Amino acid sequence: MVYTGNGKGKTTASMGQALRAVGQGLKVLMIQFIKGTWDYGELESIKRLGPDFQIKPLGKGFVCSNSKLSDNEALENINKSWEEAEIEVYSDKYDMVILDEINYVIDYGLLSVDNVLSLLEKKPKRLHIILTGRNAHKEVVDKADLVTEMLEIKHQYSRGIKAQKGIEF
Repeated sequence: MVYTGNGKGKTTASMGQALRAVGQGLKVLMIQFIKGTWDYGELESIKRLGPDFQIKPLGKGFVCSNSKLSDNEALENINKSWEEAEIEVYSDKYDMVILDEINYVIDYGLLSVDNVLSLLEKKPKRLHIILTGRNAHKEVVDKADLVTEMLEIKHQYSRGIKAQKGIEF
């Protein structure tokens, strides 16, 4: 499954899917490739669903745009996060794994789409994988069984409204 597009709600949609899965007794892991350095509401909510729903925020913040990381630091972090993702996917401990923000990582050239496609081919057959983030690669879209594109019609940021607790984080 792929949640992509320039609209808000890609991570939120994947969490809704995870909530449904946990309700059916499935085990879910979310690996976040960019988020990881700030506190946000999802972390607290997911703690309440443990151990059936776990989250690993492995990122160190924005990459490529508005980044405090050097290119080498960003690449090193993504490589470590990808290694962790591969271990978790192949562990066969989960029924669903969410690779949150992975589409950004591919789009920014920090991870080869071939690596992701290979993982999708080799994953345990019963495992559901969700990929989120803008600019999903065409090959990822072609491979997916379900693709949803979030389309921004209007966003409060354009009117100067800052990120709100419980809405954006």
